[in-house]
Amino acid sequence: MANRQKSNGVMTLKQALAVAESGRFALGSFSPRYTPLIEAVLKAGQAADSPLIVQISEKELIRYGITPEEFGERFYERMAGLSITVPAVLHLDHTKSLDVIAAAIDAGFTSVMIDASEKPLADNIAVTREVVEYAHARGVSVEAELGMIGTTDFIETDKDEELYTDPAEAKQFVLATGVDALAVSCGTAHGVYAVRQPKIDFARLRAIRALTPVHLVLHGGSGVPAEMMGEAIRLPGGGVSKVNIATDLELSFLSAIGREERIANEACKALPDETLAKGREAVERTVADKIGAFLGSRGKAGLYAAK
Repeated sequence: MANRQKSNGVMTLKQALAVAESGRFALGSFSPRYTPLIEAVLKAGQAADSPLIVQISEKELIRYGITPEEFGERFYERMAGLSITVPAVLHLDHTKSLDVIAAAIDAGFTSVMIDASEKPLADNIAVTREVVEYAHARGVSVEAELGMIGTTDFIETDKDEELYTDPAEAKQFVLATGVDALAVSCGTAHGVYAVRQPKIDFARLRAIRALTPVHLVLHGGSGVPAEMMGEAIRLPGGGVSKVNIATDLELSFLSAIGREERIANEACKALPDETLAKGREAVERTVADKIGAFLGSRGKAGLYAAK
């Protein structure tokens, strides 16, 4: 796997985010959710001369009927087949199983996320540290989560802040685990914003930044206003350097193919060529829009050449 990474610019999350943070831009961590759409994400990054992250979560693997091996194989095949030269990371998002993490690493994923955020702090630290030791020994970066990043299915209440990341706990967590990136809860959520709207707690984010040296991650990037995200990225001392975007991609894809409900990965692969092409084009446009107006990563691929 090492030779394959060297030949096509695939790197670890830690390597990718170090450049983004110093350059005060963020990398989009895009979840195509279907293997035929991986190429749409890669093509958008290549056209924009932008580094990027392609990700899929454990829940998505199950929901869409995909194995880590299948996703990894398609990613590397498309990297080579499309002659992609921009820096890229293959990332396993929200995962609770060490077995799935091991399978993903074997499949060539260069970054994994262990999510034990529902556990008490001491247990979260213990689980995360085990994953860090396993992944780092194999040259793979690790992201973890502290605080609970909810979903937009729930109406915001005055209890939300109880689930936000505590800055002092973040410092303790990072020092005890050795993670490379930390997903923080500070006002964004997974899904489509309808009733509740994103409202980033910038004071909390600044406090976390001041106490922790690792790269910061925001999940639930779909639907967050560009101005709000830009402020989070450009915080003094280094703001958010990774933003997860999934829902917007799937919505654009389903709209383009004339469907309202999710489909399985096999059904996606079986779509007529013309229909699938429309879906890919829609996803490519969405990724390009996020790169250009949202993340600030357009034209930044060259910054990695000197590293």
